[in-house]
Amino acid sequence: MEKIVIVGGGAGGLELATYLGNKLGKKKKAEVLLIDRNATHLWKPLLHEVATGSLDDGTDAVSYRAHATNHYFHFQQGTLTGVNREQKEIVLEPLLDENGEVLVAERHIAYDKLILAIGSKSNDFGTKGVTEHCIFLDSSEQAKHFQKRMLELFLRFSHSQDKDVKIAIVGGGATGIELSAELYNAASHLNEYGFGKLNRASLKVALVEAGPRLIPALTEKVSASALSELRKAGVDVHLNTMITEAVEDGLITKDGEKIEADLMVWAAGVKAPDFIKELDFETNRLNQIEITDLMQTTVDKDVFVIGDCAALIQNGKPIPPRAQAAHQMATQCGKNIVALLEGKEMKPFKFNDKGSLLSFSHFGTVGNLMGNLMKGDMFIEGKIARLAYLSLYRMHQVALHGWFKTGLILLVGQINRFLRPSMKLH
Repeated sequence: MEKIVIVGGGAGGLELATYLGNKLGKKKKAEVLLIDRNATHLWKPLLHEVATGSLDDGTDAVSYRAHATNHYFHFQQGTLTGVNREQKEIVLEPLLDENGEVLVAERHIAYDKLILAIGSKSNDFGTKGVTEHCIFLDSSEQAKHFQKRMLELFLRFSHSQDKDVKIAIVGGGATGIELSAELYNAASHLNEYGFGKLNRASLKVALVEAGPRLIPALTEKVSASALSELRKAGVDVHLNTMITEAVEDGLITKDGEKIEADLMVWAAGVKAPDFIKELDFETNRLNQIEITDLMQTTVDKDVFVIGDCAALIQNGKPIPPRAQAAHQMATQCGKNIVALLEGKEMKPFKFNDKGSLLSFSHFGTVGNLMGNLMKGDMFIEGKIARLAYLSLYRMHQVALHGWFKTGLILLVGQINRFLRPSMKLH
């Protein structure tokens, strides 16, 4: 039986494992194995809501083991350290408990077809002090660490300090923008839950972007609207401001000025994990693996790559590291692998940019939609944009659970709005 191994359970990896499990694993046409370093999956665009406590990851997280059982694939928890293409096996580092004791020894796992969906991480560009003083938002653990630090900071302020709470975020992309707005929403709710003097007026959020405008990959109209919404919410936006160093109590700019902060987040730029450079594939400067339009690596046709860690140029532009690209790649890769096993021809991947949307918590939503029904793109905002934004996550849930179960999840979510506090307070 053909053994298909998928490394990485993010948006693309888990959708692919679900599809192949239902298509091949259920009929015993192939053994499908998913590997991820974590035990649960959370859609990465939601991490800014986990970071502020607006979303309880315990409610929305998907257990890999339970999902694997329901969709006819296998799951192993582990971290990839090597790929032996000659032996057609991967190496997983030992799995340790919180005390550093070995739970599972190093593993060597054979494959016939390997799909790498390892994702991406924040790119600090080697900036001095960032690793020591800034928090990244690449995982649920990091988001929960930020939330813990944020609550401690707010608690200290509400009982003993008269100064403002200062939070600085580096990076004017989607994560930085959405986190900035969500923080003001969190401050309002925490005031309702007994955090004394804390309110929106006592929170000072600085968003720092090195370029001349926010989200430069989108249209100038979307960028201008995003800037306007953030400033209405109270965010102090610094454009054309490059950070050269992070220190304990703030950020140092290229001009030598200091942006004071009690808590700092680095959300500027993304790259594939550094260890990918050691895996004997062709990579670019962002550590992404070079692939063909069939999503196979340039050096081995039995190894596929999807999502943020894949490097593919189409129409003169690289495929962007966004959730919609990972979703589309997972869909086409799944169909191609099924076709390959059935002796049929695989089809090339073509990215269809459907636009981008940005949520400013309850302050508003803006974006641009693109597609076959429109020539160029269409700017949207308000309730229509908010509905479109929410539908992105629902479509991911449908890909994992199907329409019926997603409907039940929606119903449970509405019930929880009445049963639980609007913020996670621990």
